[in-house]
Amino acid sequence: MYARVIKALSLLPAELASALKPIIEASDFDSTISPEQFECLLSTTHMTDTELRLALLPLAASYAVVPISNFYVGAIVRGTSGRLYFGANMEFENASMACTIHAEQSAISHAWIKGEVGIKDVTINYSPCGHCRQFMNELTSANDMIIQLPQREPMTLQQYLPDSFGPLDLGVKDGLLSDLNNGICIEEGSELAISACNAANRSHAPYSKNFSGVALKAHDGRIFEGMYAENAAFNPSLPPLQVALINMNMSNYSLSEIAEAALVESAESKISQLARTQALLDALNPDIQLMYVAY
Repeated sequence: MYARVIKALSLLPAELASALKPIIEASDFDSTISPEQFECLLSTTHMTDTELRLALLPLAASYAVVPISNFYVGAIVRGTSGRLYFGANMEFENASMACTIHAEQSAISHAWIKGEVGIKDVTINYSPCGHCRQFMNELTSANDMIIQLPQREPMTLQQYLPDSFGPLDLGVKDGLLSDLNNGICIEEGSELAISACNAANRSHAPYSKNFSGVALKAHDGRIFEGMYAENAAFNPSLPPLQVALINMNMSNYSLSEIAEAALVESAESKISQLARTQALLDALNPDIQLMYVAY
């Protein structure tokens, strides 16, 4: 467990911190709160649903990796299952600003990684930027999703993004977080390459058809997958490496623990993830070996 998560816990109101402590310190804690745990916290603290989600934001923000800005942003999304997923912003030294991950992207990707197919609401400690509003508009639940900020009334995403442009404008019916299997199969490969292929099968790339995935292996052998999240506005698309890094960070692994990486992508697409993936890995650690498979 990150020391900074424990520190954030100690700064919460005493009653909430006491109720959260056994959840956070449990060996199977995965940076999520189950519906049952959330109901128990509501009962113990006598907070409202909104008050509790806002009170949990410092815990989510403690996952931030911000060596450039030192600006901690936390986000909590509630999936259609009722489970809450933490997320936080991530920055990378010696890499392009374009590699940055926003807190909303982190929490949404965290939910996606764990199998959610829709998001009910997003709770954030700072107003979402235009980039994030557009990213969220790609979601399956974009028309009904609620955004909650401190000291503000809840509003829908569409109120934050009026006259929005999204997948339907380009004839795409399946939004981000749809339950997909892109039918990709590689003939042979290592465990890491097969994991990257599994991620590519879940990727959302209806515009370029570059169904792609990344797998990262930590020094202890654990593998973290990440799938490409494409956006109707193109620029807010989230590369598969970033989703894998979110997966690793929200699993309480330091990015310094990456030992190997694999990228699987289409050889037929007009775009490629290779150069950007290699550049960010080099910025993290030039000794990381990248296995590349184009199907």
